[in-house]
Amino acid sequence: MHTSTAPIHPQRRLARQVRERLVEGLCAGLPAIDKALMEFLNTLMSQTGTQREMQNRRDAWQKYQQCSGEWLRGTAGAWREALIQTPATAAPGAGLRTPEPTFELLDDDVVENKILASRMALPIMEQVSAAFEALRMRVQALEGQDLPSTDILRPESVALRIVESWAKAGLPRDDLQTVLDPLQRELAAVLQSVYQTCNDFLQNQGIAAKQDLRVRRPPTSGAAGLQTGPASRALEQSQEAMAAARAMAQASARGQMAPMAGSGTAHGMPPVTSMAAMTGMTPLARARQRAYGVMGQLRRLLTQPATGFDMVNAPPASAALAHALAAHRVQAETYYSTVGGAVVEDYSPAAVVQLAGVVRNRATEFKQKADTQGEKAIIEVVALMFQSILAEDRIPPAVRVWFARLQVPVLRVALAEPEFFSNLNHPARQLIDRMGSCALGFDATSITGSALEAEIKRIVQVIEQYPETGRRVFQLVYDEFEKFLAKFLTEKQATSRLVSVAQQVEQKETLAIQYTIELRTMLKDMPVRDEIREFLFKTWAEVLALSAVREGPQHADTIAFKRTAADLVWAASAKPNRSERAQVIQSLPGLLQRLRQGLALMGIAGAAQDAQIKALTDTLAEAFLSKTAAIPMEHIEAMAKRLENLEDFIGDAEMGDLPLDAESIEMMTGIDASAIHVVADNGAPVDDAMVAWAQELQLGNWFTLDHNGASNQVQYAWHSQRKQLHLFAATNGSSYLIQLRRLGAYLQAGLLVAREEEGLTVRATRDALAKLNANPERLLG
Repeated sequence: MHTSTAPIHPQRRLARQVRERLVEGLCAGLPAIDKALMEFLNTLMSQTGTQREMQNRRDAWQKYQQCSGEWLRGTAGAWREALIQTPATAAPGAGLRTPEPTFELLDDDVVENKILASRMALPIMEQVSAAFEALRMRVQALEGQDLPSTDILRPESVALRIVESWAKAGLPRDDLQTVLDPLQRELAAVLQSVYQTCNDFLQNQGIAAKQDLRVRRPPTSGAAGLQTGPASRALEQSQEAMAAARAMAQASARGQMAPMAGSGTAHGMPPVTSMAAMTGMTPLARARQRAYGVMGQLRRLLTQPATGFDMVNAPPASAALAHALAAHRVQAETYYSTVGGAVVEDYSPAAVVQLAGVVRNRATEFKQKADTQGEKAIIEVVALMFQSILAEDRIPPAVRVWFARLQVPVLRVALAEPEFFSNLNHPARQLIDRMGSCALGFDATSITGSALEAEIKRIVQVIEQYPETGRRVFQLVYDEFEKFLAKFLTEKQATSRLVSVAQQVEQKETLAIQYTIELRTMLKDMPVRDEIREFLFKTWAEVLALSAVREGPQHADTIAFKRTAADLVWAASAKPNRSERAQVIQSLPGLLQRLRQGLALMGIAGAAQDAQIKALTDTLAEAFLSKTAAIPMEHIEAMAKRLENLEDFIGDAEMGDLPLDAESIEMMTGIDASAIHVVADNGAPVDDAMVAWAQELQLGNWFTLDHNGASNQVQYAWHSQRKQLHLFAATNGSSYLIQLRRLGAYLQAGLLVAREEEGLTVRATRDALAKLNANPERLLG
């Protein structure tokens, strides 16, 4: 029987060469990834922590050393094996049929691997999206269809091989979670370089990164002859993606059913198994993953053939549209000053409704000026986003009025920078999200005439009149808004005083830890009695830190306390000759007086102070007659000199838990601590992921806090330099100072819940997609 071996078509051969170059580039980047992970684990192992944490870090470091070689070899082999699965013989446009999605019962480990790979790929995709999109379009032009969901060119496919090889090498999945951040950073850097190399290769072959309007979509069963209009086709992929997601969610609920490898997913969306990745994530991580899904749907909507929008190289706006946008910039102030005869400055709900009509009319005007379908689609999406923002009644009307004026500046940047539709961290999105989240907890009365309202107004006016169309102005005013927030959130006298107190608490505890470390180092080789060591490490280091915070490290009192430490060490050492004994006797009253002053500074007085002094004098008496080795005076002088300038030597020591309580705040500042709620760590178990989440909270955001049975709306106002202390201000005037791990525990237990889990622009994008899903004809109409 003769077997036909059709030659590989030249274009498909070129596509295969691209995949081979990508895989070889990835393999060449593995040593750098390995080095970064080893350095990360070495650093992690050297950090202090609980006994369990340190043991886990040592175990992870040791296991990686043992198994990393097998993991790297397995990953490289899996990437190369993926090349075999890529079809390479059919000619472009031959109508390769995507298999119907089928379901099978998957092993738990398979599902977990896909979840972790999807989670890994999402932030990587954000960093490499531009280069990947260019490569995807070039390969699409060669092969006549979009990339399969399992194609090795996709970041999620690259990540899946890494995860699977990790498990096969015998490395624990928990250890992969530990090194996920450095792994994502290094892999993103490698992929960015490899994608660029592949793009350059195809560019030199004359393959441009342009949307191919002739791309064939694989036929779907039962719909071969169905004809749909361009507007309906515009949302076809988004609808399929959502349907697949729903199917996956239902199947997962029935017993971890997932599409078999090879079943298709729409371009740009993580594999549908990523929907199950919501399990085990923090709400912040879940919100981010949902946001990536929304952005993926929007990207697919704008790049489908009906619109033909180039997400990589945006063409300049058509002449008529560019002229209309420029004219609006000049006339913005007068255009928005009145709406239908009503003065906008009254900030009434009626004025906001009229402004929504202005947004709609302006979009219609701009669409009439547009020359391309892509421009019309962008104008419509941006208009729908701002209609959604104007309808957000949790934001005071005074703020929404000013948000409405950002429609045209955002449209200008969206036309010039397609990244606005794919990057959650685009400064235009970040600015609107931050201003919206900060205004969320205010009512119309409290925000009118406030500094926040004035700042938002100033920012909008700056953006409107800025001559450039790109991101620069949004980045400038975003940075300015962050600086404004840092001041605005703590400008009230009571809050400012509390912030000063909290900062001193952290600073004092940090210095105490650092002073203790230095004292241990200095006394390591000196014959000092255990009683003196314990006093210096546990008590006098606190005295030095408190004096340094209150008076300054070079204040005369602080210097005297530092000298007292050196004098105490010398006085407590053996005195073999008469002159030294006489010197001790002569200096003892002054030494004891300074010790009492230091203890009084710590709030140790009365009988407790007398007991401390008696214990020290008893130790000094025993040392006075001791026959042990003496400490040379030059050692004491060297210690005193180092102590005097100790701040020049101490480093950034790893901090433990701060012993925060109301009494310590009263002791440090003398204020009535009953005026605030101090929520200190209590040893409650909390996941590390929750602690990490607590450190990522953004200042200005609003939360519902359930503390001691009372529920309050609070705004995140401040965190200390090391993020050990966090301050929340309630609308009723009370404040909550919460320690880091306790904050993580509150987040974990649902006692602190964000008023919104997703940004204003993501929510607006979701609303826009919903409207277009229901009424697709409006996209290009």
